Amino acid sequence: MRWKGRRQSDNVEDRRGMSSGGKTIVGGGIIGVIILLINVFGGENAQIVGNILEQTQGNQPTQTEERALTANELEEQAFIKTVLADNEDVWTKIFSENNLEYRKPNIVLFSGAVQTRCGNATSDSGPFYCPADQKVYMDLAFFEELKTRFGAQGGDFATAYVIAHEIGHHVQTLLGTSDKMRQMQQGKSKSEANKLSVALELQADFYAGVWTHYNQQMNNILEAGDLDEALSAAHAVGDDAIQSKMQGHIVPESFTHGTSEQRKYWFLKGYKTGDITQGNTFDEIR
Repeated sequence: MRWKGRRQSDNVEDRRGMSSGGKTIVGGGIIGVIILLINVFGGENAQIVGNILEQTQGNQPTQTEERALTANELEEQAFIKTVLADNEDVWTKIFSENNLEYRKPNIVLFSGAVQTRCGNATSDSGPFYCPADQKVYMDLAFFEELKTRFGAQGGDFATAYVIAHEIGHHVQTLLGTSDKMRQMQQGKSKSEANKLSVALELQADFYAGVWTHYNQQMNNILEAGDLDEALSAAHAVGDDAIQSKMQGHIVPESFTHGTSEQRKYWFLKGYKTGDITQGNTFDEIR
């Protein structure tokens, strides 16, 4: 991905130089694995998971120590800031064209564990968006695990795709889609509620594709293999791929994020059309 030399966002909080001397998280291990299975690319489920974690850990005091970021971490930070700036520019343009105002979210980079207004979480939860504070939380170690544990291709555009997906959840929050989805889930069976969750996640993938479409037009960002990196990441985090790898069998009614093919399809649809009106995933999955 071509990213150097462009504007960098001021809305990145890098907490990786901060380490806690207190017990901020209790219940890694199997709880972390469960979170990873149900909450990769956290979306709206992040608030629920955060509440569960808070119930298991209680409020415990922490002591924070700081260290200087390494040269590699500073390079990663510059990349994240550039990708976030690209998202800000694209979505500000799209919202303005539709007579709407885009409020910029923050990205928080952390290592190990983090406190949010949606509750506390560990790296095991994967990147997630917290609607309560309108921030995206990411431990960049996730992307190495995405390659080694889940077989994704990796690469900088895989990271950019994940960021754009999480910003897609922010867009859904601003447009009121997330609140409408939660209202629609009330009174539904577990499997029907899961279908609505899938629709929300696939729409975030679609928005990631729309962002790629606009950003390519504006900044000519794509290099050879970039789209393959994004599609590989989308495939790796499909519900069917994760369940097959982690438990050896697939339970479709438990899907919350969509299959690998669905995730790739909606990302590509957003990229090819660049038209946010074509992203009604809720009608498509019925």
